[in-house]
Amino acid sequence: MAAKKKAKRKPNAAFMKPVTPSATLAAIVGEKPLPRTELTKKLWQYIKKHGLQDKKNKRMINADDKLKPIFKTGQVSMFKMTALVSKHVK
Repeated sequence: MAAKKKAKRKPNAAFMKPVTPSATLAAIVGEKPLPRTELTKKLWQYIKKHGLQDKKNKRMINADDKLKPIFKTGQVSMFKMTALVSKHVK
């Protein structure tokens, strides 16, 4: 009996399609169109570089002057962050 070949997982095409960040978001991730995966990666690089993760609760992100217009509040959870960011891409 031959074992079934496991199908390789294909990346979701919707995630790989380049999106254009708004002017507000472009100040953080750059203005070139990039896939959502890269956009999220660059956003996390920015958050870590500027120490914006809450010290007590690492799941919370404290907004600085560049992130406030995107988050609309001073602090947001990492899970809600992607939903808020998606409103700033075309």
